Amino acid sequence: MLKRTLTALTLAAVGIPAIIFGRIPYFILIGIFLGMAAWEYVKIFRAAKLSPSMWLTVGGVLLLLCARAFFPDYAAAALTLLVLLAMTLHLLAFERGRDQAATDFALTLGGIVYLGWIGAYLLDLRGLNGGLWWLLLSLGSVWIADSAAYFVGSRFGWRKLSPRLSPKKSWEGYWAGVFFGTLGGVGLALLWHRIGGLDVNWWQGGLLGLVMSVFPTLGDLGESMIKRQAGIKDSSNIIPGHGGFLDRVDSWLWGAVLGYYLILWFIR
Repeated sequence: MLKRTLTALTLAAVGIPAIIFGRIPYFILIGIFLGMAAWEYVKIFRAAKLSPSMWLTVGGVLLLLCARAFFPDYAAAALTLLVLLAMTLHLLAFERGRDQAATDFALTLGGIVYLGWIGAYLLDLRGLNGGLWWLLLSLGSVWIADSAAYFVGSRFGWRKLSPRLSPKKSWEGYWAGVFFGTLGGVGLALLWHRIGGLDVNWWQGGLLGLVMSVFPTLGDLGESMIKRQAGIKDSSNIIPGHGGFLDRVDSWLWGAVLGYYLILWFIR
């Protein structure tokens, strides 16, 4: 627990100023997290005797982040190019004798789209008008829900939520996360409205908190599915006490994209 706490404080000391300042520092922060998550993604599948392309997966994720951040009119073209490059690379691998090349192609493409295209919503969310506060409201609700689910589930959980994917998760913890995450959304909305002038009321904060509590767990379970297939516990041991970068961003991915569209379509 001490190691986990010290690491969290170190990450906060680096991450919070970048989140507050936004722009290039925030882009670099997200680029590091998603680029490293892509590297771990490839390493996980290679442990399962599959071979998604390392350079194309990591490079593709970073290319999509750059396109979405600085050249949004060309983002779709960048994604299209990456799909064609992935197909070309892996059909050449098949011709050279790699019988699982079609599966490798699907994994390369999956990593690029999931971590690059979906991950870029972390930039889009911060880029909204009042984006700092929307980001803190959305991902803050995810964090509150995750924390409540962990503490309640570890103490009172006995009905398993997903025995194969994540045996330690319980329905008791999940519903505690939904309750406290929704309540946290209300509290954060009121707080950010007062401190940052965010144009949101309490019930909109509750709605956002509810969505951030109900669905991002699927991102956590999705990463567990990938790790279970490869037979590993953590995506890596790079972050002491926290596993790897992919372990940290699994819920952020869902939280960012769902929060972005919920704010854009129903709240603003």
